[in-house]
Amino acid sequence: MNDSTEHSSGPHYSWRCVPVILLFTLLAISSVKAQGQSIQLNWMGNHAPQISTGISWGVPFAEGEVQPSQFFLLRDSIGESLPLQSWPLAYWPDGSLKWVGLSTVVDAGSANAFTLEAVEKAQPLVAGKTLVVEEQDEFVRVNTVGLQCVLPRSGNKLIGSMHVAGKEVSAGGELVCLLQQGPAADDGQQPFIERFLGNIDKLTVEQAGPVRAVVKVEGHHQSVSGNRSWLPFVVRLYFYAGQQTVKMVHTIMYDGDQEQDFIRGLGVSFEVPLDEQLYNRHVRFAGEEGRLWDEPVQPLTGRVPLSRAENYYEKQLRGERIPEKESFAENQQFLLHHWASWGDFKLNQLNSDGFTVQKRTNQVSAWIDAGAGKRSQGMAFAGDVSGGLAVCMRDFWQSYPSSIEVKNARSDTAKLLAWMWSPDAPAMDMRHYDTIPWGHNLDASYEDVQPGFSTATGVGRTTELLLFASPDIPSFETLNEIARQANYPPLLTVSPEYLHQVPAFGVWSLPDRSTPGKQWLEDQLDKAVSYYQLEVEQRRWYGFWDFGDVMHAYDPERHVWRYDIGGYAWDNTELMPNLWLWYSFLRSGREDIFRMAEAMTRHTGEVDVYHLGRFEGLGSRHNVRHWGCGSKEVRIAQATLGRFFYYLTTDERTGDLMRASAEVSNRAIGELDPLRLILDKSEYPTHARMGPDWLALAGNWMTEWERTGDNKWRDKIMTGVKSLANMPYGLFSGKGAAMGYDPETHQLYQLSPDDIGFSHLSVLMGGPEVAYELTELLDEPEWTRLWEQFTRLYGAPKDSVEKEFGLAEQLGNPGHWYSRLPAYYAKRTGEKAWAERAWNEFLQSGTHFNTKLFDSAKTLEPVYEVEGVSTNNTAQWGLNAIQLLELVGEYFPEDHPKVQDAQ
Repeated sequence: MNDSTEHSSGPHYSWRCVPVILLFTLLAISSVKAQGQSIQLNWMGNHAPQISTGISWGVPFAEGEVQPSQFFLLRDSIGESLPLQSWPLAYWPDGSLKWVGLSTVVDAGSANAFTLEAVEKAQPLVAGKTLVVEEQDEFVRVNTVGLQCVLPRSGNKLIGSMHVAGKEVSAGGELVCLLQQGPAADDGQQPFIERFLGNIDKLTVEQAGPVRAVVKVEGHHQSVSGNRSWLPFVVRLYFYAGQQTVKMVHTIMYDGDQEQDFIRGLGVSFEVPLDEQLYNRHVRFAGEEGRLWDEPVQPLTGRVPLSRAENYYEKQLRGERIPEKESFAENQQFLLHHWASWGDFKLNQLNSDGFTVQKRTNQVSAWIDAGAGKRSQGMAFAGDVSGGLAVCMRDFWQSYPSSIEVKNARSDTAKLLAWMWSPDAPAMDMRHYDTIPWGHNLDASYEDVQPGFSTATGVGRTTELLLFASPDIPSFETLNEIARQANYPPLLTVSPEYLHQVPAFGVWSLPDRSTPGKQWLEDQLDKAVSYYQLEVEQRRWYGFWDFGDVMHAYDPERHVWRYDIGGYAWDNTELMPNLWLWYSFLRSGREDIFRMAEAMTRHTGEVDVYHLGRFEGLGSRHNVRHWGCGSKEVRIAQATLGRFFYYLTTDERTGDLMRASAEVSNRAIGELDPLRLILDKSEYPTHARMGPDWLALAGNWMTEWERTGDNKWRDKIMTGVKSLANMPYGLFSGKGAAMGYDPETHQLYQLSPDDIGFSHLSVLMGGPEVAYELTELLDEPEWTRLWEQFTRLYGAPKDSVEKEFGLAEQLGNPGHWYSRLPAYYAKRTGEKAWAERAWNEFLQSGTHFNTKLFDSAKTLEPVYEVEGVSTNNTAQWGLNAIQLLELVGEYFPEDHPKVQDAQ
């Protein structure tokens, strides 16, 4: 391959820059095909970048098809080869490549079609298409050719300097946090606000070219006074050969006291040197739909024009250079001296539906309103005709309260700030929504609140930003493209048919509209996605801590979701809407579904999971506040939820989270027994339900096994498999599926020889999706027997269970949520009766996603509703429909009464 084949989530280089470039010059591309297969790639959504761009993506291969020693060749639509960097993302059990990460750089307006081939030999990369990473003791220097960037290894400068075309466009960038000590008072004296700067603890070069470099920076925010260090951060900086852009992925982990530590501002600040006259300096903000707010620091207009012979004002607004002040006549210089100049500018997006632009001349003068709009794309440029810096924050309006600001534009060094939490907004309040000491109880409000558990300490938040260093004032078209790429990063993808053929991600179907009944089913699947997309907008499911999630249950009487009722509010992955959305994307290739699934993956992987502290490695169950429920479980933090996004995009932050799930969650479940309130710990150190607990752990280990190729992770799974195989009732060997579990040895124990039972969450929290893949990867008769037995007996009649186990037990209830189990058994055995049972159970639900408008004074605005909607039902109905079409689609009952009635 074009990278280290060391077993890891990605390459980790120890070489200096010159050997790296020489190595990759030798290992780039070949015209010798590995197996004659040419894989077609297309831009997701058919949106080709309009400026030169660096991109990264993932591609899967069938087992045994591509070896780690092979390389790759990428060609455009006219057959020209492109620079390419690759690295292993995952391996099959035989050691062949399962997923490979790829990076390239494409020119503006590139065609939509590309081809990728696995090859055996290498040839040199095109000259000038590589970047150089120089590692020194005090700093790392990245030279993309288009941009030179210095990254200090210590101190509070995240970026030391940025140069483009010999011009310094930034003298440094730093992370900023404004901490308010306690909640604001209604009146009187207000809490003290202290300034913190990000301080670097560690810098790691994760990739060093030749096409892409990745630098990981870890640290804490340090008070300016030096009295406190808190709020850990992880920032990754991405560079591409020849590019003037830097992608920044910024993550914070809240480790404060939610009763006292109120973040008043959180952002990143860049120093922008300004050498030109005030009237040659410019500030630009992105509005919405490709519109820009653009003004010079000193507009050349007043009561009289600067010149009647030449329209300098018009030239100025186009970003052209205006001559030096000394070249003007005395009366013209008088005007330049007296016309107002403006030092500070800001765009505030304090809600999802409106932004304002303000400016002022200096810090002792009033702000004046300068513009307004609805939804800003979150981009700002500050600079002069000799160059400057643009910064764009992704999902700016969706993640309000946010702002972008330019300060001190009249000085020699302006500050360009991107605020993830705007200082103009109320302080960030992480407290729980209610303070009654006994909580609300599962029986009263479906809310498991326990003292000390409704804490935000340990949750995280990730924000993406795109920096663009320019040697001049960028055109409107360029800035709009920067904003578009920041908000909708270009991604190359393979077709759904290819993903299905590999296969990738287990059991799922391609769309099938071959019969009237299947046409109806596919229409309902489409309507379900469309309805939730509509609900995100109707209900304004936006905000810094909320964007990406959806609500759990609907209140038809109030015509709102049950946003204020305990566990009925934010969903927090309950019954796997994440998986429903990802499988919906896989089978369709639709960009809109991808973006929704991506946002949910970012949210649930960061906000709903603890990354440090007492609950590290666990997630919080659904609640009014994402971290409010006392139930902290592995199922919410499981790696299964991140695999789609990671493998399709190579996102390193998601890779971190999946690795943490494998390494930390097992320890966490031992320290916080998920069944601690109902089972005695005297005999076993902890307990686990076969599902969702053990299956979630198995999914974590499976993911790490494929990412590293290290069989120690497989061994952990097999320890559990052997434990279950020795129990009399297989996966049913426990009351409520509860078993003893030893986190040190990974063994499971039956609590009592007579224990038999089930947990419906074994099926509903990603268990089948893990088991489908695990069965093929393990290829172990013991596990295959156990899983097939489970799919055959779950929801089966008591006489079937008695015939198997000698006990007349009901092990689960039949129904549409569980219909994929008999469907799977039918697929494995070819028995038609099980296929018929699967479809009959699925079609019992009568689920439909037909909307109707409720237009009344009883709601703030007209809303579209679906009768009986719940996210639990939507997610599981969608997953079952998608899987049944794959497993038993040929047995779809066209004459079923529910199908006939629906049509």
